[in-house]
Amino acid sequence: MTDNIFATSVFFRLAIGGNDLGAFHTCSGMGADVELETYAEGGNNGFTWHLPGRVTWSNITLTRPVTADTAKIGRWLDETLRRVEPKDGEIVALKPDLTRIIGWQVFGIVPVRWQGPSFDPASSQAAVETLEIAHEGLRPS
Repeated sequence: MTDNIFATSVFFRLAIGGNDLGAFHTCSGMGADVELETYAEGGNNGFTWHLPGRVTWSNITLTRPVTADTAKIGRWLDETLRRVEPKDGEIVALKPDLTRIIGWQVFGIVPVRWQGPSFDPASSQAAVETLEIAHEGLRPS
């Protein structure tokens, strides 16, 4: 048995519009909210119908230490911000040996925010970057 903390770590590989943007250490925000419309049927006093309405998808935030892949984000942002056009992509959860656990197709991705690293020589913290994306929906792949 190993004491290596990374033995159980999961990585997340992000690709958008055919661009592999590299692996991230955290991925949060995958989710959806469904608006419910209620309908009280006349003569039926036992319950109210709950009808699904509009779906709102949460923004997804990915973070990682700065690596050579950071340049890929810069190039993708530069390309995307010149002409913002939603593109489909995929997020894949990977084991430490980079074998696939599960993936999600993500539709209509647009960038929301990129936070670059802060470099502080007095700190022993790794320089971290954060990418936040909005999308039009996702499903397991």
